[in-house]
Amino acid sequence: MSTDVFVEAQMLIRKPVADVFEAFINPEKTTQFWFTKSTGKLEEGKSVTWEWEMYGVKSNVKVHNIVSDQLIKTEWGDPAVQVDYEFKEMEKGTLVVIKSYGFAQSGEDLLKTVNDNTGGFTTVLDGCKAYLEHGIKLNLIEDKFPQK
Repeated sequence: MSTDVFVEAQMLIRKPVADVFEAFINPEKTTQFWFTKSTGKLEEGKSVTWEWEMYGVKSNVKVHNIVSDQLIKTEWGDPAVQVDYEFKEMEKGTLVVIKSYGFAQSGEDLLKTVNDNTGGFTTVLDGCKAYLEHGIKLNLIEDKFPQK
C-alpha cells in the first residue's frame, strides 16, 4: 500500500462553514453537484451507498469520523482508500480540503489513480462552489465522461 502518496484538492467556497459542511453530509444537497443517489445522510460509524446512475456505478462509503463543521473521515472505492474532507472557516467563506490516501496501486496504475482522484475531487469542489454560491447545477460529473 502506498502510504506516502496522497491526493489533495481544495477550494474556497464563499458560504458559512455550516452550510458547506451540510452540503457534504446531506445527500439532498450533495446530489446537486456530485453523485446522483445515496442510501442516506453521512453519520459516524455508518455506511451508505453512493450511486452515479449515468455511469451505472455504486460505491459503499464507510464513515469513520465526523467532527461537526470541521471534518468527515471516510473510506470508499475499489480498492478502498481513505478520503477526508476538512472544513476551515475563513474570512471570506469556507476552505474545503479533500485528501485521498492509502492507495493499493503502484507504478503506472498509481499515477493514473492519483490523476483521476485529483481531477475528480477538483470537479466535485468546482460543482459545489457553483451550486452553493450561485444556485447553479453545472452537471460537471455527468458531463465529464458523456456516454453518447
